[in-house]
Amino acid sequence: QVELKESGGGSVQTGGSLRLSCEAPAFVVGRWCMGWFRQAPGKEREAVASLEPGGVGTYADSVKGRFTIAKDNGDTILYLHMSNLRPDDTATYYCAAGPTFLCALDMSEQPRRFGAWGKGTLVTVSS
Repeated sequence: QVELKESGGGSVQTGGSLRLSCEAPAFVVGRWCMGWFRQAPGKEREAVASLEPGGVGTYADSVKGRFTIAKDNGDTILYLHMSNLRPDDTATYYCAAGPTFLCALDMSEQPRRFGAWGKGTLVTVSS
């Protein structure tokens, strides 16, 4: 069982920034497909960004240009740098890991295909 642990959530005002972190085993980050997902109250979980082992990131249209997915040099932490936050970014954010082919899937398919999940960290953006 792969253990993932998110941190870095909090409350910010519109236009603010946050950096989320996801601690993972060293054999996961850098070798698997890693993703950030979010779920707002009353809504389905959606993909935010994914990172291939080679370092190529893919983003949902709603966050392009504002969010950046990255990993540390030690391949043990996955980050999500979020800037210019908006109230509709309010959600619980989850880190997930899975086989590399998942990064090639349409982002609408990803939430149901990833098998390893963290417990989430809450991000609240106020206007």
